[in-house]
Amino acid sequence: MNLVLTVLEIVAPVFLLASIGFIWVRMGVEYKVEFVTRLAMTLSVPCLIFTALMRTEIDPAALTTLSLAAAVVYAVLTAVTAIALLVFRLDMRTYLAPLIYGNTGNLGLPLAMFAFGEAGLGYAVIVFAVMALWNFTFGIWVVSGGGSVVRALREPLLWGTILGGIFLWQGWETPKFLTNTLDLVGQIAIPIMLITLGVAVARLTPGRMMLAVGLSALKLILCIGIAWGVGTLFQLEPVALAVLILQISTPVAVTSYLLAEKYGADAQAVAGLVVASTLMSVAAIPLLLAILL
Repeated sequence: MNLVLTVLEIVAPVFLLASIGFIWVRMGVEYKVEFVTRLAMTLSVPCLIFTALMRTEIDPAALTTLSLAAAVVYAVLTAVTAIALLVFRLDMRTYLAPLIYGNTGNLGLPLAMFAFGEAGLGYAVIVFAVMALWNFTFGIWVVSGGGSVVRALREPLLWGTILGGIFLWQGWETPKFLTNTLDLVGQIAIPIMLITLGVAVARLTPGRMMLAVGLSALKLILCIGIAWGVGTLFQLEPVALAVLILQISTPVAVTSYLLAEKYGADAQAVAGLVVASTLMSVAAIPLLLAILL
């Protein structure tokens, strides 16, 4: 019973905030996703990452090991998923990126924080940063044929991670007034990302749902298995391993749908993946947390 209550305390705030966004849209009230997403990704999330890394008590060597482990997980997951798509003769442009990149920002960061505290958040931002770098280069290249490392270098969240890592490594801290300001800006990130997730799901028009359910289940199995295997191989400590598994196994990100729509892939099929995997996560995430805790 205690385990059930613990898991409920972790996942309830996440799904309740997403529900607010879902209901908001269904009531017909305006919500500008593009503005809110830009605010989060260019300002709030980089501040959250920077302050989380600057103040974390985690050994920098452990963060480096997790970074390498996350990179290997995404490399293996990319290769295995590409092979699966070739076997099933599915369109690589439409399905590869969504099946690789989970919702490590909107969903993964708050889950890690609620489940494992500040240490969990410190680990989670590392996995999120690795995912974002891979997504802004390889992910866009797959969907559009025009990905660029230069684009990744322009992303504020990458520089928030780099600066946060430097401050952690050197033991530096920003002045108190600046830290408080960055803290306030960073605290915007998690609630607005969760509400925006609900808004985005409410607006999607999913397609090919039977295929989406099957691929979502395959994604979940591959992500958990590969993350667990690689994390164990790198001998990650328990919280780092749990966060890695949790982050990698998050459902398909709404960003994948936006990229598919922008670059002419099958956006409705990707929307189906977002909806199917997100609904599946309602049952899968509490079960996974019960195992990890």
